Amino acid sequence: MDTKSKLKEVLADLLKVKPEELKDDLSLQDSIGVDSTEMVESVIAIEKAFGVKLSPREITKSSSINDIEKVILSKA
Repeated sequence: MDTKSKLKEVLADLLKVKPEELKDDLSLQDSIGVDSTEMVESVIAIEKAFGVKLSPREITKSSSINDIEKVILSKA
């Protein structure tokens, strides 16, 4: 499974949405209404799934699927 697909699967499971609802180029806040608490939970879930260390700031400032994928790949 590629990084983007795995990322969508992790976030969809956490946020209780379908992976196809997570638009690649829209922020999570704009596409599905993620709040700040859910963003922190997302950071933790991403860290566990990908074995990387992220700061919440990295994810909140780059909160589209495409941007988060780039951050993960830069840490791998």
